[in-house]
Amino acid sequence: MKFVAAKEMREGEGRAILRTPALDHSMMDRAGKGLAQAIAFIAKQADQSYSVVRLLAGPGNNGGDVFAAALYLQDMDMLPEVWIACPVEKLKGSAKAFFDQMVDEEIPYHEVVSEKDWDLSDAEVSPPALLVDGLLGTGAKGAPAGAIRRAIAYLRAKSGECLVVSADIPSGMDADTGALSQCSVLADVTVAMGFPKAGMAAPAALESLGSLWLAETGLPAEFADAFPDARPDLRWISEADVRRILPRRARAAHKGTYGTALLLGGSKAYPGAIVLAAEGAVRSGAGLVRVATVEAAAAAIAARAPEAIVGADLSADFPLEGAESILLGPGLGRDPEARRLVARLLRETPCPLVLDADAIAVLEGKPEAIRPCPHPVLLTPHPGELALLLGTDAAGIQRDRLAAAREAAERTGAIVVLKGAGTLVAKAGQAAWINLNGNPGMACGGSGDVLAGLLAGLLAQNIDPFEAACAAVWLHGTAGDLAALRKTQAAMKAGDLVQALPAAFRRAVIR
Repeated sequence: MKFVAAKEMREGEGRAILRTPALDHSMMDRAGKGLAQAIAFIAKQADQSYSVVRLLAGPGNNGGDVFAAALYLQDMDMLPEVWIACPVEKLKGSAKAFFDQMVDEEIPYHEVVSEKDWDLSDAEVSPPALLVDGLLGTGAKGAPAGAIRRAIAYLRAKSGECLVVSADIPSGMDADTGALSQCSVLADVTVAMGFPKAGMAAPAALESLGSLWLAETGLPAEFADAFPDARPDLRWISEADVRRILPRRARAAHKGTYGTALLLGGSKAYPGAIVLAAEGAVRSGAGLVRVATVEAAAAAIAARAPEAIVGADLSADFPLEGAESILLGPGLGRDPEARRLVARLLRETPCPLVLDADAIAVLEGKPEAIRPCPHPVLLTPHPGELALLLGTDAAGIQRDRLAAAREAAERTGAIVVLKGAGTLVAKAGQAAWINLNGNPGMACGGSGDVLAGLLAGLLAQNIDPFEAACAAVWLHGTAGDLAALRKTQAAMKAGDLVQALPAAFRRAVIR
């Protein structure tokens, strides 16, 4: 999905409303409904379905989205309460109409516009588990001031103990550049309205943005399609993109229909990595998962992923026939035998090949060695591994992740999945794609192994390799978000991602 400039979007919506005035109300209603659905889903995953939801509203359209959301939340048997960080007299248009409806429905609200109001709020001992930021929209410029600044400070102070959801954009973020004011909301989830804004792709925005979701607004397609692409070099991986990518499963299908993924990895020192990769692969929809590993890992795979066909036979001469995709690398090690195996696969792979972890590391300083491979190669490095491959350092990779991913794609001829906050998928000659879900709880050993196995399983289903990479990182990030809501970021582990993958698929498809 394209990124759009805030001004272009506001002007386009204005033209649509000028032609059809009723859109002003219906679009705010759709936005509020989408926001409420996101809040309700988050609440359910965090075991807060019947809890109070506190929604903080400002004077603009974001406040109107919050009022509309409160009405839907009440219909969902949740308990909304609204704090308005401006005098009610300042509300106008559809925002005022939704506020009046909210009053008619007896949803509790409070005006919090004085220093005294916020002094009392700051002293609150037990705030609700869910807080919603609808204070400032995409048109806000400069540092927040007055009651809005105090409201943002309140949300920041409570972000360590509450989940924070921002409507359209975190208050205090510049929609076009991603620059953050000194007082910006730190959201766990941002629900963008209609389109992601250009600034959301900026590295500076990641800390404030949280995971990016989307709510439809009902803007007519002729206006939406006319928005200029604000970042022609970059696309956002959305839920709708993943829904399009994942294949419909034929009624007469059998296990051969969806291919065989062959996973090669594991060592005596690192047996767990290939176990987690196998678990990710068996949750991918692939017909069969075969694993060639060392004896130290074989028993664990048989116990943890009995659906996989596992053998304790990993050598440079391992037979490759019958695979629709191959993953090489998790826990492999870097001994001479591992190097021989990598070299052989690059020459002889009969299908798309995923190189992960040690399979990338053994190519230190030799990215061009990948280019002659007869089938598509996908690399899944973290910044340190990519730095090793390109002959630089991890800090240099992180300074400009997009440039580094593009350079790696150009030099290797491969599809590069640069892992980390804002995972990038890059291929030479086309726009890169960025994933904006996931959370810091995924920064744990084994998380990348689950991703590698999931990607191999998607490739086995004959999905286009670039699209398979985009779908894999979105599903992986979504699983991470679900796991964090259920387990907390601090307590989650890589195995929790595997357990959350079915629900991640459910977010994109019903079947």
